[in-house]
Amino acid sequence: MAASTRALFISCFHGSGGGGGGGSEVSRLLVLRPRYPSMPRRPKSAAVAGEGGEGGGGDVDLEAAAVGEEEKVAVFSVSGMTCAACAGSVEKAVKRLAGIHDAAVDVLGGRAQVVFYPAFVSEEKIRETIEDVGFEAKLIDEEVKEKNILVCRLHIKGMTCTSCASTVESILQVIPGVQRASVALATEEAEIRYDRRIITASQLTDAVEETGFEAILITTGDDQSRIDLKVDGTLDERSIMIMKSSVEALPGVEDIKVDPELHKITIAYKPDQTGPRDLIEVIESAASGDLTVSIYPEADGRQQHRHGEIKLYKQSFLWSLVFTIPVFLTSMVFMYIPGLKDGLEKKAINMMSIGELLRWILSTPVQFVIGRRFYTGAYKALSHGSSNMDVLIALGTNTAYFYSVYSILRAASSHDYMATDFFETSSMLISFILLGKYLEILAKGKTSEAIAKLMDLAPETATMLIYNHEGNVVGEKEIDSRLIQKNDVIKVVPGGKVASDGFVIWGQSHVNESMITGESRPVAKRKGDTVIGGTVNENGVLHVRATFVGSESALAQIVRLVESAQMAKAPVQKFADQISRVFVPLVIILSLLTWLAWFLAGRLHGYPKSWIPPSMDSFQLALQFGISVMVIACPCALGLATPTAVMVATGVGASQGVLIKGGQALESAQKVDCIVFDKTGTLTIGKPVVVNTRLLKNMVLREFYDCVAAAEINSEHPLAKAVVEHAKKFHSEENHVWPEARDFISVTGHGVKAKVNGRAVMVGNKSFMLTSGIDIPVEALEILTEEEEKAHTAIIVAMDQEVAGIISVSDPIKPNAREVISYLKSIKVESIMVTGDNWGTANAISKEVGIENTVAEAKPEQKAEKVKELQSAGRTVAMVGDGINDSPALVSADVGLAIGAGTDVAIEAADIVLMKSNLEDVITAIDLSRKTFFRIRMNYVWALGYNIIGIPIAAGVLFPSTRFRLPPWVAGAAMAASSVSVVCWSLLLRYYKSPKLGR
Repeated sequence: MAASTRALFISCFHGSGGGGGGGSEVSRLLVLRPRYPSMPRRPKSAAVAGEGGEGGGGDVDLEAAAVGEEEKVAVFSVSGMTCAACAGSVEKAVKRLAGIHDAAVDVLGGRAQVVFYPAFVSEEKIRETIEDVGFEAKLIDEEVKEKNILVCRLHIKGMTCTSCASTVESILQVIPGVQRASVALATEEAEIRYDRRIITASQLTDAVEETGFEAILITTGDDQSRIDLKVDGTLDERSIMIMKSSVEALPGVEDIKVDPELHKITIAYKPDQTGPRDLIEVIESAASGDLTVSIYPEADGRQQHRHGEIKLYKQSFLWSLVFTIPVFLTSMVFMYIPGLKDGLEKKAINMMSIGELLRWILSTPVQFVIGRRFYTGAYKALSHGSSNMDVLIALGTNTAYFYSVYSILRAASSHDYMATDFFETSSMLISFILLGKYLEILAKGKTSEAIAKLMDLAPETATMLIYNHEGNVVGEKEIDSRLIQKNDVIKVVPGGKVASDGFVIWGQSHVNESMITGESRPVAKRKGDTVIGGTVNENGVLHVRATFVGSESALAQIVRLVESAQMAKAPVQKFADQISRVFVPLVIILSLLTWLAWFLAGRLHGYPKSWIPPSMDSFQLALQFGISVMVIACPCALGLATPTAVMVATGVGASQGVLIKGGQALESAQKVDCIVFDKTGTLTIGKPVVVNTRLLKNMVLREFYDCVAAAEINSEHPLAKAVVEHAKKFHSEENHVWPEARDFISVTGHGVKAKVNGRAVMVGNKSFMLTSGIDIPVEALEILTEEEEKAHTAIIVAMDQEVAGIISVSDPIKPNAREVISYLKSIKVESIMVTGDNWGTANAISKEVGIENTVAEAKPEQKAEKVKELQSAGRTVAMVGDGINDSPALVSADVGLAIGAGTDVAIEAADIVLMKSNLEDVITAIDLSRKTFFRIRMNYVWALGYNIIGIPIAAGVLFPSTRFRLPPWVAGAAMAASSVSVVCWSLLLRYYKSPKLGR
């Protein structure tokens, strides 16, 4: 049981259905939530000269030229973004370019994803546009790939002549979405170029099988891998040319790029045809030993950038302290120490004192050198018609600095003017903001710890077994785990990590898979069982044949899914984006109005003397209030409220075996008040077994099961597999050949029929028999009722239009199913079971688990209709299923939860994947989403409340009654603290524990 579950778990990432590797990429593109409307799907140029005149026919329509031009996806690393306004300015600038289909910017991860048409705009142009906005941008080459057009290969059995090949080829070429199909009789293979937006590889396989041939999917076209190699030695033009030509000659090599400066070679290849060791050997042999090739030192670009940013902010903050502390001491501390006060107040030039001159000198490097980043960011933002946090900081600090310069210069040229400076305001503001950014980046780095931990699961080295021509082991070799290729045999010792996905060919042991699947108990492994890369071998030695390596591995797929989920925005994020667009201009206006109100009040009505501090007039007091308003306002906290919580939640979910596909899924899950459960494989274990057989015709039981198995062997339904497994018990040979089944027809959710040994065999449920015109005798009806009362599924077998027997199948209920349903009821979530099984079995199962509302004998489309019916009644519906027949309902539901051991189609259709296949994880998914959105709501309450309360206080509303005023440097410190507090509040989700049943 455990072994088959693990095999199905791996298949959910590597299966042949429409899922596979492409699924995650499609999901990523579907979850884009851009801030601004996209450009038209295909850009059109303006008319050429002569537009509106007689030359109207000369208009150039680029849309026509775009026919056949496919979209590409480019991902850029963008550094320097600090808030949602920054991300919005990047997105808006990119979308102004012709040829941009869509764009989304992740401010937290420092990435921008752009969908574009290469005929109209290049990656370089997009990168330059981002940099023009004021941010550094770098193309992440590994993420750039064609979006929709794939080439899949099928192995076709049964073709005997060119007519067969021509028939299959002609059928494939007329299918919508197929651009080109070529079928070779000699190799018995078909190569199909198709648009995955219109058709999937599994549908192509089905189309071939409908012509009467058996089709086996070899590749969907998504299984291309990349590797970076480091070359030690001299790289000249000749050696590069020889190297490229040698590598390109290898089968499976798709692309090669050489960077002579970095001594780096990037190669795209198909892992089923070649691998990294082959590539290294070819390059070294082509160079005649002059070059040494190794795996390029692995580094996560985003992590590198994060560490660099942390180091930069730390250095800037420490340097700012070198200048700011003396400024603070001379203005706030030394002025109250008699001896030092006299020295600082000593006049240097006319009325300008030594203390004022020192503060000017010390604050200047902080303002213009250390604080240069704020000038750059503000200039770039304003030059593109947008505004961000840098604009507020630059305006606030410049106002304080330049007024202070004006004041002391006036004092230096006067014999009676007393200067009042705010140099401590500008320098301390910059220092506190740098400290806040440093702490914020440190905290944000912890939000992606889950991905880092997943990536660290893979071992650095592996022990590869070397075989001779007779297939005997002749040696072992320790290699870099990244050099493992398909079909390599890896030795895993007790306590060692499994280096790649594969299956056991020798040995037996127990493997701890908790770090991948969340399954707490070690799983027994023996010959033929699948293993997952990154898991730990508990005892015994295993020999594992590698099947999925590199980017194909389950671990890599999980990492990509989590990364994709973390980039996806929750709809609630739109709220913060809308506020951020108007926030900065509004704050600038409020700051000016504050200054003007206080200044005019002082001039027109005058202030009591007790209101104005010594050496300060009404203008200077108003100026302080205005600066405080400008620097206390913080849009950053609003922008961080949602993405930080979503990042932590998706990471925590992955660590507990719940893969959440983005913020949309999280937001919908926390609203769920009704869950629709499938029965087989969801509420039950999904491994049914035959428990009873009742014959109604005189025939040998083995002959009966031979006919039934011959028909059911073509079905993927769990009940069909149970019947076939039971039929095998009547034969001693391991691979028994069943009689040939002709004219096979499968009716989803009802049964199958076929011609076997001259008999018309039908296997299915009661409604299938009745709709097929078969009379069910009273004896059979009594047996059906009896078995259904026992919660057994009764399968009717008819031969030649007469009921021949009834097979009873039992599928045990999953542990804790009743407790899960009870807990859901306690949190006001209604549970409904919808199944294709008969009413008797459905009622028995629902009664046993405590479900009150049940729908039985439902076809796949009827499951989806039930979901829509509940939605129309105002319910927020989640669907939990595991099979192909559940996928319509999974898509229709507000939240689709797929059992991890289910089919690829179900996994692809779902919003949340429960990797452990445990029902308790349904509770985890809902509870985690609710706690996440509680954090998000609290983040918004804090971020909005901070600004709503802080801005009026900074503006001086308390000053007339309490004489309390907020100095600008204190306001700046509060602004920096607000962002850090939001991130830290989200980080508390790292300590999330799922609810314990029975409490």
